[in-house]
Amino acid sequence: MLRMGDTGDWVGTFEGHKGAVWGVALNESATLAASGAADFTGKIWNAVTGEEVHSLQHNHIVKTVAFSHDSQYLVTGSNEKLVRVFDLNSDGKALESYAGHAGAVKRALFCRNEKCVISCADDKSMRLWDRGTGQEVSRVEFSSHPNGLELSKDGSILTVTYGNCTAFYDMETLTQLKEITIPTRVSSASLHPDKHIFVCGGEDFKMYKYDYITGNEIESFKGHFGPVHSVSFSPDGELYASGSEDGTLRLWQTTVGKTYGLWKCTEPTDLNNSTSNNSAANSAVSGVVAPVTPNNAAVSCPPVSSATAPVTPTPSANREVTAN
Repeated sequence: MLRMGDTGDWVGTFEGHKGAVWGVALNESATLAASGAADFTGKIWNAVTGEEVHSLQHNHIVKTVAFSHDSQYLVTGSNEKLVRVFDLNSDGKALESYAGHAGAVKRALFCRNEKCVISCADDKSMRLWDRGTGQEVSRVEFSSHPNGLELSKDGSILTVTYGNCTAFYDMETLTQLKEITIPTRVSSASLHPDKHIFVCGGEDFKMYKYDYITGNEIESFKGHFGPVHSVSFSPDGELYASGSEDGTLRLWQTTVGKTYGLWKCTEPTDLNNSTSNNSAANSAVSGVVAPVTPNNAAVSCPPVSSATAPVTPTPSANREVTAN
């Protein structure tokens, strides 16, 4: 399913998989989409027309997919314990295959200017693969299974989640920069493009926001009614999205009280003007000036939902999107 990033509005649905979809990705220009599923395939879709472009056959469940910057290649990870790279300009042929993980591959990404691939798996390890030699060149071991793997917008910092920890690594050296303990088992984390804050979520249904520099928790709040499995900042950093086992996707404002997408914030002066105008109108009609209560709060600015059923705003002014 494809939705608008700033409003959550439905754009279209990609139909073709015959099993649960485990991983999805958009290329940088949002012209192609990729998906990995339990039907043992990875699929490439035209994100404009919705048509299937390639179907990439595997021998087990495909858990993760990611595009290269130029959209020429796709990396996949599967329960085969293999990481594969496909050439999308040559009928989706598998050019590279990396074996070494002893468990199902959870996440795989291109890194170091596309010269390497980084992956994490259920064998409690993260491994770096050199695409030139096809060999494993570095490995990081964890105390528990890693769940999330994200590369910062500038490609310099790797964010990893495992157990109740969120850790950050220098992408060039794979040295750990910092590790922050979260009050729950965390499934996914995302670093803001300016690298000042990060958000994460996990088993306790909550979303957490932390100061990346100090490691201090800024706030935590509930909105989901099930474990949070995936979180990610928008490219411009104005929003972050969270996907949960409760069947919903929620959009949260990074800075609450800002006009963006469906969030319409009113300045106190505008509210006063509106009150004065409405009062004058009431006086002209009935001859009595009645007090007018503004419909918009000046500080917390919940978005206007286009759904037929009302959506209750959470402390961070989110929008809920239900997966049908």
